[in-house]
Amino acid sequence: MYNVAMKYYSYENFKNDTKILIDKVRDSNFEAIVAVARGGLTLSHAISESLEIRQVQSIRTELYDKSKKRENITIFGACEFKNIKRVLVVDDISDSGDTLSAVMNSLNEEFKDIEFKSATLFYKKTSIYEPDFWINEAEGWIDFFWERDFLK
Repeated sequence: MYNVAMKYYSYENFKNDTKILIDKVRDSNFEAIVAVARGGLTLSHAISESLEIRQVQSIRTELYDKSKKRENITIFGACEFKNIKRVLVVDDISDSGDTLSAVMNSLNEEFKDIEFKSATLFYKKTSIYEPDFWINEAEGWIDFFWERDFLK
């Protein structure tokens, strides 16, 4: 899929980068987090623990079958917000940007009175969507520890 070799992303890298990302979003006073499943689940859990945000929800998307990209994205699930004004949407990477773009558009259309911001660990400069907060520029496929370390 990519000409650049796959880059392994360890738990230590994740821990260090997540602390940096938390510092970047801390002053935004988010009241809720939406994790984009599955890639955003681990990161959103860590952020929610650090910032003491108990309101964590998830939306599941399907754009890839393993490493093969589909033609269209599908969004599953719905969020429910009561008395919430600021929400952080979390995913692991903005690769093509299709997923985050679709999720952000969907949330903004459904909840017009809520401010949504996005955060990722990785962002590709060729992505159609740049997250509001991101840590690393990706040049190839990222092999996250949660995708490799727990396989049989």
